[in-house]
Amino acid sequence: MSSEGELRRWRRHLANERAEAAVYRHLAHGRTGEERDILLAIAEAERRHEQHWLNLLGDQVGKPRRADLRTRMLGFLARHFGSVFVLALAQRAESRSTYDTDVDATAAMAADERIHLEVVRALATRGRDRLSGTFRAAVFGANDGLVSNLALVLGIGATGVGAHTVLVTGLAGVLAGALSMGAGEYVSVTSQRELLEASTPSPEAGTALPQLDVDANELALVYRARGMNAEEATSHAANVLRHLDVGATQSRLAGPDADRHEAVGTGVGAGVSSFCFFASGALIPVLPYLFGLQGASAVAVAAGLVGIALLATGIIVGLLSGGPPLRLALRQLLIGYGAATVTYLLGLLFGAGIG
Repeated sequence: MSSEGELRRWRRHLANERAEAAVYRHLAHGRTGEERDILLAIAEAERRHEQHWLNLLGDQVGKPRRADLRTRMLGFLARHFGSVFVLALAQRAESRSTYDTDVDATAAMAADERIHLEVVRALATRGRDRLSGTFRAAVFGANDGLVSNLALVLGIGATGVGAHTVLVTGLAGVLAGALSMGAGEYVSVTSQRELLEASTPSPEAGTALPQLDVDANELALVYRARGMNAEEATSHAANVLRHLDVGATQSRLAGPDADRHEAVGTGVGAGVSSFCFFASGALIPVLPYLFGLQGASAVAVAAGLVGIALLATGIIVGLLSGGPPLRLALRQLLIGYGAATVTYLLGLLFGAGIG
């Protein structure tokens, strides 16, 4: 007879496997092609794990149990959003599998979970790559706006100047910083795309292949320039020319840099995103002064609002990166408050010197 503790553990595993399979089915529902097939295959593996616990429980399955809170939350997000954030959360969920240490889980089940982690990590990475250019500009823009303008407002306010002066300074900081961030991101991303374009083979390169001298085989030089040794390059080029497909060969010539434009994003998209998010972040510490608060109350409200925003951006970065959201949120908060504290203290010293 199984102990009551074992039955509870098996039922918990059963509930979680059912919920996780539902998560992957919901994620697959919003996708097509290869990603959909992969997610459905993971769901099928979770169904096999579910059957394992059903076999152990036999006629003692009992009433259906609810999955743990994390899995239920993941299911809710998968049903209503199905985004890269859900895949990032699923990646963390797979990394918490206890089958390696559970005596009643098979070695194959534990191996499945380790492989699922890598599969979900790869799927989440695809989504991160699609977001990376513009999203990076947005997150960094918002954080820079929050921290820099909070530091500016607190530093100026600590000198003892009037609330109107702090307000005007803060609004100037919003505009100047947003313009600077937008222009900087535009130049940075545009330059990066230009470098990628300079590294991408000419579209006409593939059309020259049918006219190449097979004996001289200039194509081998391309592969040698891309890192193959002479023997490998010659063999590979000869094989390409024997089975000539201009379109496929052009793709091979392009190499890994050909698909990186999507990850980099566009200069206009990054610039506009950075401008908007910096401005929205930088406006937050100015809000108390816009609504007429002054002195210590304005400082406290500004610091509180910025703290909430920093925690939110830290959680978003954590979810997207697959890292621990709470730790990253606290890191954002400490860095932001640290910078603001330094400028506030300098403002106090400067104000005392003037007095």
